[in-house]
Amino acid sequence: MSPSSERLNQPLPGTPRWIISGAFLGLLGIMLIASMTALHDLNEMHRGEQEARRDFLVRTQALSSLSLSIQIYAETVQHYAASTDPGSDDGVRVVLTRLTREIDAEFSGYPAGTQELTALRTIAQLFARQRELVDGMLSWSGDERRRRAPLLLDREVQPIQMEILQRSDQLRMANDQTLHDADQALLAQFAVQQGNLTRSIVLALGTALVLILASLVYILRLESQTRNRYNELVRSRGELELLSARLVDAQETERRNISRELHDEVGQTLGALLVDFGRLSASAPAEMREQVEHMKSVCERSVKSVRDLALLLRPSMLDDLGLVAALEWQGREVSRTSELEVDVQSENVSDELPDEAKVTVYRLVQEALNNAVRHSGARNARVRVDQDGHRIRVTVADDGRGFNPERVRGMGILGMEERVKRLGGSLAIDSKPGQGTTLTAELPAPQPQVKPA
Repeated sequence: MSPSSERLNQPLPGTPRWIISGAFLGLLGIMLIASMTALHDLNEMHRGEQEARRDFLVRTQALSSLSLSIQIYAETVQHYAASTDPGSDDGVRVVLTRLTREIDAEFSGYPAGTQELTALRTIAQLFARQRELVDGMLSWSGDERRRRAPLLLDREVQPIQMEILQRSDQLRMANDQTLHDADQALLAQFAVQQGNLTRSIVLALGTALVLILASLVYILRLESQTRNRYNELVRSRGELELLSARLVDAQETERRNISRELHDEVGQTLGALLVDFGRLSASAPAEMREQVEHMKSVCERSVKSVRDLALLLRPSMLDDLGLVAALEWQGREVSRTSELEVDVQSENVSDELPDEAKVTVYRLVQEALNNAVRHSGARNARVRVDQDGHRIRVTVADDGRGFNPERVRGMGILGMEERVKRLGGSLAIDSKPGQGTTLTAELPAPQPQVKPA
């Protein structure tokens, strides 16, 4: 095996392929992990934000309800202190008792955090002090209430109410601060997530860049190897074509030599033997004449067989009489030995064609007619050879059963293609099942020289 064949048979390296595949999978894994981590963190951030907003709304609503209840309690006390109707005392006491229970329930149910607990306890203590004062005022008579209530409200109840409002504002500010802290924590978490995502993107981009560079190097390497192998294939094909051409030349040379030997040596020997048999038959006794005549007929058949074999190998008329005469003789021989009627036509075919061109045209027609006789079952065939300028066109058409040229590629067709390609020509086969076959070949040929008159 030649070194070029060994290089052609070597497989392409598989290790870089696995490395690139692993890098692709690694990049996909990095992107998948980064995406899942980012999605998980975003869901956590969203859930934390919703919880912070919900807690803020709950505290705000509870504080507003508590402040409103305390404010209604204070206004009810002021109306009671300014009232002159003694029959409204019982109704006021019922309203204040109900408001007190509601305020105590709101104090108990307020979702206070660590920062809000001190302010809430202070508000509860202030409201308890206010309620003690109001409870004492409720035990007064109407005259005493009108006399002492304004002073009590002005000196003790109003300052307590103002301090409750201040503590409520502090509680509201603490609630706002809690929301602000939650927002800051979310922002910090978002910054961390942004950093993680940035690092993941940078890592993915770096991996992708390395992967692209590795793929580029691998592709360039494969391209170089493919180019080298293509050049090796082209070189090998050229060597095969050269070898095929040499084989065809050697075959034609061998055929010419064998044909000449058969014609000159064997043919002449048999001819001389035939003459001797004739003389022997004339001078032989009557009882031996029949045997000599039989030997003479066998020798005549041998002469004919040798002549036919020599003409089949290399017709001498191809060199002596030219291409057209050789094709006409071939057509007559095919018509004589088979059921195929061959019509040979020619136009402007030069007698000065190179030997390669004449042999190629002759062998093309010979192979096409042999295929028509053996495989097509044709009854008629037409051979036409035209020369126009620097091109010679050969057409062989029959009315046989036809075939599919794309699927049927015998050695005869391959041989014809090699012969035509060797001379730089083209070969086309037009055939369909049931529609006959037409073979068309175009070959380069020298322009025939016009002899002077």
